[in-house]
Amino acid sequence: MEAHIIEWLNLTVRWVHVIVGIAWIGASFYFVWLENNLDRRVKNPQLAGELWAIHGGGIYHLQKYKLAPETMPKHLHWFKWEAYSTWLSGVLLLIVVFYLNADIYLLANDAPLSATETVALGVAGLIGGWLGYDVLCKSPLRHQPAILGLVLLLALTATAWGLSLYMSGRAAYIHLGAIIGTMMVGNVFFVIMPAQRSLVAAVEAGDEPDPSKPKNALLRSRHNNYLTLPVLFIMISNHFPSTYGNGLNWLILLALAIISVAVRHYFNTRHNGQQFVWVIPAAVVAMIVMAYVTAPTPVAVAKTEQGPLSDAQAQAIISTHCGACHAAQPSHVAFVTAPAGVVLDDLTQSKTYSQRIYQQAVVTQVMPLGNTTKMTELERQRLGQWLQLQNQ
Repeated sequence: MEAHIIEWLNLTVRWVHVIVGIAWIGASFYFVWLENNLDRRVKNPQLAGELWAIHGGGIYHLQKYKLAPETMPKHLHWFKWEAYSTWLSGVLLLIVVFYLNADIYLLANDAPLSATETVALGVAGLIGGWLGYDVLCKSPLRHQPAILGLVLLLALTATAWGLSLYMSGRAAYIHLGAIIGTMMVGNVFFVIMPAQRSLVAAVEAGDEPDPSKPKNALLRSRHNNYLTLPVLFIMISNHFPSTYGNGLNWLILLALAIISVAVRHYFNTRHNGQQFVWVIPAAVVAMIVMAYVTAPTPVAVAKTEQGPLSDAQAQAIISTHCGACHAAQPSHVAFVTAPAGVVLDDLTQSKTYSQRIYQQAVVTQVMPLGNTTKMTELERQRLGQWLQLQNQ
């Protein structure tokens, strides 16, 4: 019953997280697009630009003020709850998936830290990630956006590498995504919203607004825009063990982040021409290259006196190390049904899923989760030999 409740809690929180995340991302993409496509040739000296658009059968006329109108309108729409809701639901999802099931999802195989210590490491990463990022953004590097971006990319890569030493690859990826998400919502809460409140308060008081605060808010908003695509990949990465399960998972994440940022930059700048159109085919080529270099290779099999596994011996290993979860009626307390619908109760089923077993138990070794069954390297090698024969 406990597993059933956790599964539905996972579903509910994940669904909310996706819904509010779409709302936040949509607003971010739209307003950056709007800023980039404003017609700056306006005669009104109060305006920074305007834009005409058609959507849903209607024509819209949008105007942006350089700072603010002389008087505030009666109804002013604020965009903040999308960001806050995304972060809060994301943290709750982190707790439900990884912290309530730390032994199977959070800890790396042969992890040097306890579950409690690893959870503390994850929480410290969220806090430290925001503080370090905020310090960088307030340093002299803020005047050199390209260098700031490079430093930030290297810092996040180092963080991914460090997390992978203590967490499973999947958990390290998700925690890095949570760190980036915390940086993004920190921008909204600590920088963008205070700047907007200051602007509105100045107009309502009849004072001259401080232009530096909206300018800084716009910069942080652009940071959020560029960070969005790497976070989106991380959100779906748990479906792709060839990325987080690779021995160089942090390097793969770096490459995918660079591709994501480059693609985002193309879409952010294409209104000024097509000088970055080469990014799209380059991204396709880069993905093909990454698929090639991460392709599984035949696993070397140690020579033993026992010889090759028989079908019965192979099924016995699979039952021992996979059967608790991947069964018609799982005995593992965390599962009500077999993950991904993969049932390995008998030899026929094991042969049907032989390629997936080989990828996850032999090549990437992300299964069994947390290696709670203590599957040995020799067992993986001998099972790998048997699985390769099934895939021929």
